This record gives sequence, C-alpha cells and structure tokens, in this order.
Amino acid sequence: MGAQWKQKHRETSANAKGRIFTKLTKEIMVAARNGADPSMNPRLRMAVDAAKKASMTKETLERAIKKGAGLLDEVLNYEVVVYEGFAPHQVPVIVECLTENRNRTSSSMRILFRKGQQGAAGSVSWDFNRLGQIEATPPAFAVDAEEAAIECGADDLEPGDDGATRFFTKPGDLDLVNKALTERKWHVTSVQQIWKAKNPVSLDDAQRADVEAFLTALDDEDDVQNLYVGLA
Repeated sequence: MGAQWKQKHRETSANAKGRIFTKLTKEIMVAARNGADPSMNPRLRMAVDAAKKASMTKETLERAIKKGAGLLDEVLNYEVVVYEGFAPHQVPVIVECLTENRNRTSSSMRILFRKGQQGAAGSVSWDFNRLGQIEATPPAFAVDAEEAAIECGADDLEPGDDGATRFFTKPGDLDLVNKALTERKWHVTSVQQIWKAKNPVSLDDAQRADVEAFLTALDDEDDVQNLYVGLA
C-alpha cells in the first residue's frame, strides 16, 4: 500500500457515493480559489477531471467552481488541515482534511486517534515522500510502461489496480506528465499529489484488520479528504 488508502467496495453504497461527491466538491471549491478557468488552473483541471470520471453532473460541477471562486453570494471557506500520528501497531498515518471549522475537526481527530496515537506536525511525515501520482491504463496497442515513464517525464512507476500503472512525479511536474500520458493515448483515471511511505510496515492478518478498522473510522469522518498510510 504505502500511499493513499481507500475503503474497499465503497462504490456499492449510495451513501458512500455521496461521500465521494462531497470530497470531490470540496476539492473543486478549494482549487477554484486560484481561478475559475480549468485551462489556466492545473489543480482545478485535475479536480474537474476526477469529478467527471465519478459522473458528477455538469450543474453540480459548475456550481462548485463558482462557489469556490467567490462568484456566488454563498461563501464557504475551506482550509486544509493535516494531522499526523499512528494507527494501531505503530503504522504511520497522515490525514488531510478540508474543513470550514478547524476546532470541530481537531476535536474529531482527537477522538478518532484514541485507538492509535496522534502526533505533532512532522512526527511521521519525515518518513513519507511528497509526490505526484498518476494512475493510468495503457492504450489498446502494445506499449511499454517504463518507456512511457521516461518519455513523459515520470520519475518512477509501479503496478496499479486492474492492469493500470502508477506513475510518480515531482509535485510540480504532475500536470505536465498527465498531459504527456494523455497525448500518448493512456487512459488516466487518477491524478493527485500524495504522501508515499518510505518504509511501509508489514503486519499479519489480525493486525491488518485492526488498522483497517481504524482507517475506516477516519475515512468516514466528513472532514477527512485523504488518508495516507505506511502499510505494506
């Protein structure tokens, strides 16, 4: 694992889909602060692409952009708050939140981390690399993933899910590599900045179940946007 953690089988629940849409909407709103035109705002363009892949309606998408860019009367300011600590069995965790109420979120994190250990800023992030990550499936014709990584400017790659490849980049190169892969007919399914663990922890099945339960409780918290875990 070692990078972003996602609940398994979330797509089977309508409630889970609603949570995904909420997270996508928040990301669009935050990204739109730097401009409402996706062609001029790489972060917004990537957020819009993710929303479209999740089948968000055009009306919902456009309203989120306008709200984030301050083009509507309704004002809702989200800020990014990052929490660090350990899941059970000393597995390092980074939690990225988007919230309009820092006090509420901090209180929720303290409660959720009781089954683990909440740390101070920098307590575990030193053991992660900040990277760009693109997950993509190859075009219909035969293509070599390592060759594509070199040609497109990615720094590293690893197998992804369902035949996909994860390409890793420097954070500032993420949009350029995404465009290069798309031009070469790769089907990009995910583009994001992540925290990737340097030394993922290996656990037995019982220990892993403890960690999964802890992460599920965190991910079910409305303010949690992304979870990164150092789990092999």
